Amino acid sequence: MVQGMPKRKIKDSVFTNLFQDKKYLLQLYKALHPEDCNVTENEIADVTIKHVLIDADYNDLGFSVGNRLMVLVESQSTFTMNIIIRAVMYLIQTYHDYFKRTNQNLYGSKKVNMPKPELYVIYTGDKKDIPDTISLSKEFFDGAKIAIDAEVKVMYQENEKDIIGQYIIFSKVYNEQRKLHGNTKQAVTETIRICKDRNVLKEYLENKEQEVVDIMMTLFDDEQILKAYTKDIDDNATHREARETAERMIRKGKMPLEEIADYVPALSFDELKELEAEVMQLVPGL
Repeated sequence: MVQGMPKRKIKDSVFTNLFQDKKYLLQLYKALHPEDCNVTENEIADVTIKHVLIDADYNDLGFSVGNRLMVLVESQSTFTMNIIIRAVMYLIQTYHDYFKRTNQNLYGSKKVNMPKPELYVIYTGDKKDIPDTISLSKEFFDGAKIAIDAEVKVMYQENEKDIIGQYIIFSKVYNEQRKLHGNTKQAVTETIRICKDRNVLKEYLENKEQEVVDIMMTLFDDEQILKAYTKDIDDNATHREARETAERMIRKGKMPLEEIADYVPALSFDELKELEAEVMQLVPGL
């Protein structure tokens, strides 16, 4: 039984590993801002927040270019509007780190300098009719004017001509191979083979093939840990509810334990007897 989620250094996903390389990060920026054709790798600063919990997000990326602060989050299989809140929280934390790093005093009279924010989500799932833009006001407050709003641009188009579209293709090929081969090394190696044949992230996959295999196999293990943790929580909640139900029935004293057992199958008969003894000690006259 999993008692709690262990702390450890967060492991990369392919998403974060790919864009740790400034060569690919520059390609990412130019896919978002093709008009800014003179930017160099030296002008890009990685400001990705480093998590330390096993259930923290693997696929968040932050970087700055000039006066732009850009945050990208990835939503893999499920498209949820909660991604807006995640992006906002990530942005606020990034600003907090930025002001600290640049020694700016938020409590002083001088107005601080801050880069202009841009929020993006990269969606790699199969849901259709994905909106191009989602906003905090529209999705959570019926479009009302609120104290702070946020717009998030959604990237979901497959496109072999830019690195974002190639990453989306890679992810979808991977999803298809998992359906065919399950959480196996074959699913990973087939994904890499197919993408290289299609010239999708080919250079990256050729240079870091073993690293990509290791990353994806590790994430398989982490998925199993998370599933076990979630099941443990669910089992504990079910057991607690069963005890509460059985205790109420015992206190009423209208039904023998054998019949109560039919209503709360989550408890063994021995557990019911122990619970009955506890109730009898607490309530005189039973």
